[in-house]
Amino acid sequence: MRASDQAYATLLDEIQTGVLAPGTVLGEVEQSARLGVSRTPLRSALGRLASEGLVAQSSPRVTVVTDVQSADIRSLFTVRRALEETAARLAAASPLAPSFAGMAEAFASADLDGDAARDAYYSLIADFDAALDAAADNDYLVGALQNIRIHLVRVRRLARYRPERLAASVAEHRLIASAIAAGDGDLAAHAVHVHLHNALTSILDSLETSPALAPRAHSTGRKRTS
Repeated sequence: MRASDQAYATLLDEIQTGVLAPGTVLGEVEQSARLGVSRTPLRSALGRLASEGLVAQSSPRVTVVTDVQSADIRSLFTVRRALEETAARLAAASPLAPSFAGMAEAFASADLDGDAARDAYYSLIADFDAALDAAADNDYLVGALQNIRIHLVRVRRLARYRPERLAASVAEHRLIASAIAAGDGDLAAHAVHVHLHNALTSILDSLETSPALAPRAHSTGRKRTS
């Protein structure tokens, strides 16, 4: 792996997991030394993160980890809804649609009891996303969704764990998978719409009721998701 790719992967993981919190200053000298790379690959990595809206340059040699405000989350979900509803319709019309019956069964038997079980569930979600991408078979749509998912990792981390919401999410994913398997694009898209409405409501409620989780004032400043 190239030095710039390694630096990017490390910084991305640290931003997504909260090791590098919003507002953290990423000085070139300090980060180059910490990551064991020269400034050229570091700048390349920071440039990629900036294009994704995860960092912003505050001076020629200083970059800051961006924040995520409620408005950013709403905008993110507006784009996500349009993309995922379209992907669900395409998947339902795909030759791969019948394979989603197995995904529906997997959601039906999902276990949420304990951290390991929940980690397995999130892995199942990742498998579902990959299957949806393959069935949609549209490189431009998949590329846009992948960008959205980079930000969703941060957003989900901000949301307070709610057992009832996670259980509802399992049922919602099962319905989406079942509708795709049945070739019912309208139902699949509607199920996606309901799932994302509920997810957004839960995330915003978590931020409002848990001040300690609320983002700080430094916003991403992003007007769109590329």
